[in-house]
Parts: sequence; C-alpha cells; structure tokens
Amino acid sequence: MKKLLRLLEENSRLSVEELALLCEKDKGDIAEMIKQYEKDGTILGYTALVDWDKTDLEYVSALIELKVVPQRDRGFDKVAEKISNYPEVKSVYLMSGGFDLALIIEGKTMKEVAFFVARKLAALEDVTSTATHFVLRKFKDKGVVFGQVPKDERGHGM
Repeated sequence: MKKLLRLLEENSRLSVEELALLCEKDKGDIAEMIKQYEKDGTILGYTALVDWDKTDLEYVSALIELKVVPQRDRGFDKVAEKISNYPEVKSVYLMSGGFDLALIIEGKTMKEVAFFVARKLAALEDVTSTATHFVLRKFKDKGVVFGQVPKDERGHGM
C-alpha cells in the first residue's frame, strides 16, 4: 500500500494505531503489512534525520561524482558494491549524464573526506575521475526543511 509506505517514510515514529487511522485500515492489517514489508526488503530500516549544525560535533558531508569503467557482464555493480562497503560512504547512486556514480560521504572534517577520496576512491582501478562537492549548509533533506519544527499529520508540532 503506497500510502502506508509514504507515511512511514515521512515519519517512522507513527504508531500502528496512527497509521491504521490515517490509512483507514484495521491496525492488525497494518501491523501485518509492515511485517511483510520488512521481511521482503521493501522497508530496509528506520532512521532519524539529524541537524548536525545544532550539535557540537564536527561533521561534514560531500557529494562525490565518479566516472567509472563498467565491468563486462556486471556493468557498474562490482565497483558500486565495493564502494558501498566503506563506512564513510552513506549513499551510492547510479546516474545518467556526465558522470556514472554519485556518492554521499560523511566525515569529521573536510580534510578527512578529501583524504578518503584521494586515497581510497581515486585509487580504485575502475575509477577514472572524481569531483568533490562539499555540503556547506542543508536547507532541506529527505523532505524536511531545516530550521523549522516539523509537523505531524494532525497539524501538531513534534
């Protein structure tokens, strides 16, 4: 059910009772649907969206563009799988256009991210070029506007 998945994607803290009410379904049916979505891999996890600028922790993220030589019979899968295994890499996307893969990288400092790109990514034999774009400020991420108090579906602040 598309509506259930959208609601969970927007706010995974909604209770089964709240989801049942919003989807106009029985809470037992909703619980079973969620269980099945988790089992078949449709729902892959539940995460919190953090505004790191409101903490005292050092944090930087970057978007990295990669040009890659595709592998025979595997395309970009092998190199994407290898890159996905690095803990610094938060997201890997196959892209159309001027580059092949887009990565979201996180680190403590710009220098740390730059060293990772130079020493790990650029050193991979299938990577032909990289371009690093540091995120200076997030205004909106995953549908949430930063600097505003999010509202739940009933119109109350969370």
